[in-house]
Amino acid sequence: MAQEDEAAPAAQTEQTTVSIDDEQIESTSMHAAIKQKFIEGGAGFMAFVVLCLIFGLAIATERVIYLNLSDTNTKKFIAGFEDALNNGGIEAAKEYCRNTRGPVASIFYQGLSRYDQGIDMVEKSVVSYGSVQMGLLEKGMSWISLFIALGFLGTVIGMIEAFDQIQAAGDMSPALVAGGIKVALITTVGGLIVAMILQVFYNYCVSKVEGIVNNMEDASVSMLDILVKYEQKNK
Repeated sequence: MAQEDEAAPAAQTEQTTVSIDDEQIESTSMHAAIKQKFIEGGAGFMAFVVLCLIFGLAIATERVIYLNLSDTNTKKFIAGFEDALNNGGIEAAKEYCRNTRGPVASIFYQGLSRYDQGIDMVEKSVVSYGSVQMGLLEKGMSWISLFIALGFLGTVIGMIEAFDQIQAAGDMSPALVAGGIKVALITTVGGLIVAMILQVFYNYCVSKVEGIVNNMEDASVSMLDILVKYEQKNK
């Protein structure tokens, strides 16, 4: 019985070791397969596809971080703004806006800076600066679109290069045609993967921008209402 008890842990240890070795082999073989497909697709062109992915992801990541930092709790901010305005006046409301991040606070501050010129000037300032903030939110989006287009372009270039090789060889043997089409399909898959990954980030950023812009518009209307009430109260 003692020998059987000692043999059981040894068998479990051996099984665990074999399982770990299998996972390592599988991981190594997958890495080798990806590397092989990369080489087969043409190192020059596939490197271009990878660079599109890297630069596209860098810009998309920066946009995601910026947009998330720009997205604030608008209702909470408006409540605090109204409280600061009623209790401390215009200067207190300005200070509250300065201490709050996000485009909504910046728009409110610009509007308050023109308060002494009348509500109409405040409204014009809010509209004008709202366009500026919208431009900042959409900054860099065109670059993501460009890298998506370059990814899709890879699907066409791969096919062209493959058939150029067939034409140069002047031979329509099944092996040559199959090899050319294989290269074309590998480059196509690479380009589509890059395009799809970046498209996900692009759609997220577009949705985020639309949400922030809607909050900016709603908040601007609320700000004007608050200022009109404040003006009437202090006449």
